[in-house]
Amino acid sequence: MASIAEKELTHKPLRDEIYDALHRQIIAGKYGPGDWLRQEDIANQMGVSMTPVREALDLLVAKGLAERVPYRGVRVREISSKEILEAYGLRLMLEALIAREASLNITSEQISKLQEIMNEMDRHVELNEMPQERQLSREFHSAIAEASGNSLLIQMYAIVSNAFPDWLLYEALYRKPELVSGSVAQTHDEHSAILDAFKKRDTDLAVKVSLEHVMESGRWLETYRDVPAKLLREQEKQITHLIKKTK
Repeated sequence: MASIAEKELTHKPLRDEIYDALHRQIIAGKYGPGDWLRQEDIANQMGVSMTPVREALDLLVAKGLAERVPYRGVRVREISSKEILEAYGLRLMLEALIAREASLNITSEQISKLQEIMNEMDRHVELNEMPQERQLSREFHSAIAEASGNSLLIQMYAIVSNAFPDWLLYEALYRKPELVSGSVAQTHDEHSAILDAFKKRDTDLAVKVSLEHVMESGRWLETYRDVPAKLLREQEKQITHLIKKTK
């Protein structure tokens, strides 16, 4: 039987392979907020030594998915409502900035890559495939960030997207399986709208549909994570007002 390492690790430096595998497991909900990431257990499960696991955990901490507790170890971050709201506001701002930059700089090859990711997402529509669908969605947005051509925006987006608890939203799909088909269809339609805006090189449209896509996550935060609607709408108004003023 193949080990976890053989199933999940690819051909990157071992530290990065382990980071990617742990990242996927957090997104998939195998590790939830507050769960400890035990270095020895992970090393045994993946069939690797302790050193690359420790380096991978350092990367998770640096990127905001985990936190190091003195004298205790590393655990998946527990995110307060205040932190969720802060991350939501920053995510809205960055999505708008990235959409604007990407619409101006995206290449035909990058548009094709986005289409390939969407095509792959369309093959993952069942509840047990939601971890793969979620990972592909993150790849879709990361590819848009890359298309912006702005290295600082790309770095900031990686940090903020990790701080934004989109993987927690998918917990609702496991509690309410009847939501899966509608969620998958809506994500497809929203991603299609974003891709079409890039194909048209329509900057304003790209910003608009990108913000609407993130705001839909805000509705999930309200409905399934009990984040106050009033505070979410305030964040949205601030960002949309600021964008209108800069036009």
